[in-house]
Amino acid sequence: MPEIIKPGQGLLYMKVGTHAKEPLEEIIARKTREIEQNGVGYWGYGGGTCHPQTMVQPFAKDYEKHGGVIYLCMQEMESTHFAEPIRADEWSTDGIEWSDFPEVIEVRGSRYALVIQNLRQTEMELVLDNTKVALGNSMGARGNKYIRGRVDKACLEVMGSEVQNPEKVVRIGLVADIVAPYAVHVRNRQN
Repeated sequence: MPEIIKPGQGLLYMKVGTHAKEPLEEIIARKTREIEQNGVGYWGYGGGTCHPQTMVQPFAKDYEKHGGVIYLCMQEMESTHFAEPIRADEWSTDGIEWSDFPEVIEVRGSRYALVIQNLRQTEMELVLDNTKVALGNSMGARGNKYIRGRVDKACLEVMGSEVQNPEKVVRIGLVADIVAPYAVHVRNRQN
């Protein structure tokens, strides 16, 4: 795998685990099939820290303009996400115009989804002290100070200078490329 943690690189960091009553291993297998059959997969998530329109889309578009790719770097965690595994049947880039998901795509128990390709398992370390929040109200804050408590995802940029004796080093076990349209709203017409 190419070195993805280099100065100036954009990363979307996310903690992952059981989601909507489905173990991570099953999610990985399902997303791998989605990518094989559809060309892209949709990785569901919630929370407001990586809103599709105000955070992820502008972050990814900016990197793409300069020839770069945003990588989704996922840290496995213990999770008890017991939302009902209701499948979203529609997606939207703006929350106004909606399109149907193909049958092969299953986003369950989520409000949003990242659009991904090249999902792969890996073993690498990410020094959050060497990252900064790339946009939003906390722009410029160090990743190790931002990823705390209930904050479990962030749009980050790798900084050029390495911090000696870092406070927070996390193990990344799963990586994917984020591709256009980067992040979308998802919904089930019945709910």
